[in-house]
Amino acid sequence: MSGIYIHIPFCKQACFYCDFHFSTSLKKKDELISCLVKEIKLRKGELNNKTVETIYFGGGTPSLLSAKEISILIDAIYLNHKVIEFPEITLEANPDDLSNQKVIELSKTPINRLSIGIQSFFEKDLKLMNRAHDSKEAKESLSLASRYFDNISVDLIYGIPGLTDQQWKQNIANALSYNIPHISSYALTVEPKTALESLIKKGKIKNVDEDLAQKQFYILLEELEKVNFVHYELSNFGKEGFFSKNNTAYWLGKSYLGIGPSAHSFDGSIRSWNCRNNSKYVNEIKQNKLPLERETLTNIDAYNEYIMTGLRTIWGVSFAKIQTNFGDNYLAYLKNASKKYIKQELLYFDNDKLKTTKKGKFLVDGIASDLFMLN
Repeated sequence: MSGIYIHIPFCKQACFYCDFHFSTSLKKKDELISCLVKEIKLRKGELNNKTVETIYFGGGTPSLLSAKEISILIDAIYLNHKVIEFPEITLEANPDDLSNQKVIELSKTPINRLSIGIQSFFEKDLKLMNRAHDSKEAKESLSLASRYFDNISVDLIYGIPGLTDQQWKQNIANALSYNIPHISSYALTVEPKTALESLIKKGKIKNVDEDLAQKQFYILLEELEKVNFVHYELSNFGKEGFFSKNNTAYWLGKSYLGIGPSAHSFDGSIRSWNCRNNSKYVNEIKQNKLPLERETLTNIDAYNEYIMTGLRTIWGVSFAKIQTNFGDNYLAYLKNASKKYIKQELLYFDNDKLKTTKKGKFLVDGIASDLFMLN
């Protein structure tokens, strides 16, 4: 099984924290959509006849597209790739795009899962992050969407300067009040060359507090555990039957095809990525060229990637898989390197699998990098 990701590189305005590829000019939208369709055709054979089980519209802001434009892209996938009977088809959406008419139109397309970028229900947080929607639109979008879609995910951000623990609990409670079966939640991160970094350096916004973020991360774990959400990946929580199939495929190392500017692809051994420039992307595709770069993963790359993704999930890192795929030396290295984290109760063994304890979850990226095999 494989997945297809489509990157829609347009936004109404730039969120201060975002470092994804996008443009706030929609002048080339029609032209770019035509090129997305063409890229889908040009890369028809890349999945090696594997069946597509997930289609994911990310961005940017995919909800800026009309229902008709979304259907055109989905139709192109069906024309050029084998798709299972009931694929998971996700659309990332911003609350300000989800009018009553838009939600009804989307419900009539093959889209069957919405991922809504709420981030916070508090006006001060939304303004601090320069989100395009307000608190009222956040609530209205969930009320509307939940009438027409059963499978909805909400994005929430913690560790926002000035966000109290009580307000964070209220954000979680607000999301749950709409019977949402999935939540993706991230710490506010200061990425290089973003507006957020600049504003912090100028003293206009307080810097993020890692201790605050860590505390609110554990509040999130506790609150969602009470209502039977499964913490199946570091940033993702779902009711049984509502885990993101698209993201789970990434973490389990399945192949996927990335369409659009800046989109990444992976076939099991080769990783590729398209250019981060809309004009260049359009010009290359028009000439039947793929505007991408490729790299073949070394054994060390593949091992390190498995450690990083495995420890972030409830499935952990399988010693049997390490031995089979990488050999005895890698297994011995991992067992030795992980000893100190087991002693600190940050990692533990579970049926021959190395997993992260509740205490170690917030620190997992740093732990994983310390277990990497160096060149």
